[in-house]
Amino acid sequence: MKQMKKVAVAIVLFIAATSFVQAQSKIAHINVTDLLSAMPEMKAAQGELKKLEETYRADIQSSLDELKNKLTQYNNEASTMSQEENQKRALELQGFERNIGEAQQAAQQELQQKQAELFEPISKKAKEAIERVAAAQGYDYVVDASPGSGVIVAKGKDILADVKTELGF
Repeated sequence: MKQMKKVAVAIVLFIAATSFVQAQSKIAHINVTDLLSAMPEMKAAQGELKKLEETYRADIQSSLDELKNKLTQYNNEASTMSQEENQKRALELQGFERNIGEAQQAAQQELQQKQAELFEPISKKAKEAIERVAAAQGYDYVVDASPGSGVIVAKGKDILADVKTELGF
């Protein structure tokens, strides 16, 4: 009888250990920031954003130069103008400054919209490739190991190279 209990306990322990091993999930990690920065599409999108930013910067700089020239001109002519005319000019300059500020804000918003528009399909493509590689290699979870993402230790398999291969680069 004692021996039967030992065998029964051993069988129960064996079944518990087997089910515990089967219940463990496979986890991998990937630095998504590195993946995105290595994608050719991301480099092209960043180049497009840079060109757009330079265009906005040039337009705003042109307006700032015009404001500076008017300010210099008005300051030089202030002594020969009436106080009423000088006040009109001061209001004109304030309006010009306000317009430049609004243009800067609009440019910033348009850049953010363009960035979201360009980066969204790239991020989607990367995510889909990560999902395909994870499924092909039997991983239940893939953790983002980018700096600041909350991962402290990443000793599991790094699938960055596999995802790059999946994407064709």
